[in-house]
Amino acid sequence: MEPGYITLYRSGELKCRADALESRLASCDICPRECRIDRLEGEWGFCRTSYRPVVAAVCSHHGEEPAISGNRGSGTVFFGNCNLRCVYCQNHQISQPRARRPFPEMDFRTLAERILYLQDELDCHNINFVSPSHFVPQLVRTVLEAVPLGLHLPLVYNTSSYDSLSSLRELDGIVDIYLADIRYGSDRWAKKYSRAPDYVRHARAAIQEMYRQVGELVLDDAGVARRGLIVRHLVLPNGLAGSEASLTWLVNEVSPTVTVSIMSQYYPTHRALRIPALSRRLTADEYSEVVGLVERLGLENGWVQKMGSSDSYLPDFEHAGHPFPQRSV
Repeated sequence: MEPGYITLYRSGELKCRADALESRLASCDICPRECRIDRLEGEWGFCRTSYRPVVAAVCSHHGEEPAISGNRGSGTVFFGNCNLRCVYCQNHQISQPRARRPFPEMDFRTLAERILYLQDELDCHNINFVSPSHFVPQLVRTVLEAVPLGLHLPLVYNTSSYDSLSSLRELDGIVDIYLADIRYGSDRWAKKYSRAPDYVRHARAAIQEMYRQVGELVLDDAGVARRGLIVRHLVLPNGLAGSEASLTWLVNEVSPTVTVSIMSQYYPTHRALRIPALSRRLTADEYSEVVGLVERLGLENGWVQKMGSSDSYLPDFEHAGHPFPQRSV
């Protein structure tokens, strides 16, 4: 199955989309923040990034869902910075770095060559762009550079779902697999803990658009994803994720057969230790309640992490080596 972005490259449509997206950086509306600053001229908005991509790490990642990591790993590009400010972010070292410019900007050719290394030398199953919502033009420009070098793997868009619909529509036919969070069922907590007072509206619209583009998850004979949507839900202490509201919406407004990944790996890191409602791990009862909800709603496709995953799933971007233990399911 040839990825759609190769067909778009041959027709010239991929370049047209890259150009159109890039032009929007002059008054940036790439994500729901719509900061309207000129990133082409080096200005910064909420995400603290200008034109060229900020890349924190490029590696083979074995800690994603089994259909993404497979047995050879997911070729992962960790973008730096973020358009959210989650107080409990496990990737805070790269999403909310303390230093003003902790990671270098990377030119598109270099990033394309590193992606080809993941494909050709490390034999990864896919190319996985993590936290891409503020880098959609740069993602498409990089793919445009990588196709003539031989890129042919499925592309994964690994997102918080705080995405712009207009940006997502430009990815139709480019992205093969959407790996999308559904973080909150209430804007009250989205505002307080992620500085996103309109998260629910934008995330739900984004997930519906992703599903429209790629549909249900399609696996190859080895059980590795080729196309489709996976929706992740991280369970938070004290019911702050709004699991019932989010999962019920997912069943009623997206599909009862959508693939989900229910995660118990919450760990109080970054600023969460100073916030009473978030300063502890999940209890067994809290997690069992959400697992029971999944069963009652009839969500049968996907994965449910074992309780206790928070003990082993803590990425550390300050040390060399592989920072991601295998996801427990």
